[in-house]
Amino acid sequence: MVDLSKARVLMLATNGFEQSELFEPRQALRDAGAEVTLASLTPDPITGEKGGEKGESITPDTVIDRVDTGDYQALVLPGGVANPDKLRMNKRAVEIVREFVDADKIVAAICHAPWLLVEADVVDGKRATSWPSLRTDLANAGASVLDEAVVVDGKLITSRKPDDIPMFNRALIQCLESELVTA
Repeated sequence: MVDLSKARVLMLATNGFEQSELFEPRQALRDAGAEVTLASLTPDPITGEKGGEKGESITPDTVIDRVDTGDYQALVLPGGVANPDKLRMNKRAVEIVREFVDADKIVAAICHAPWLLVEADVVDGKRATSWPSLRTDLANAGASVLDEAVVVDGKLITSRKPDDIPMFNRALIQCLESELVTA
């Protein structure tokens, strides 16, 4: 196993994130030694959802407007319906996604988070998956859409739903390990 203590990972989220899709990848990355920074629209605590009900809150480490994508090796985008829908309307959040892709860095999106990938116009010609209701959006944006637990296309990692989190986490950590070995 590769030491991920030098890995810096950015997560973007706001109110309405799917609780398990933020907390579980964040913990898996931390357990693997990575430093994880959560950025949101404001410095105020954000509240997740679990099964359509209000979930736990978390205070972001920084705000999206202060993010320098050069400081990170990977970007993780948790789902939930409201979270990516709000973030895709934020110019800087969309720019962050585009900057990671343009710099050939790891971008991992689960469930409804591929909405941000569509908004950033970074899925054309890529293989991807998502929650079923987003698949037409992905296809219309030029992606080859698959119904698999996790799809890895280069440094783009997508996953369908909370049940897929263990496979999503494995793919993300393997991609980070391979990135650090070749760095």
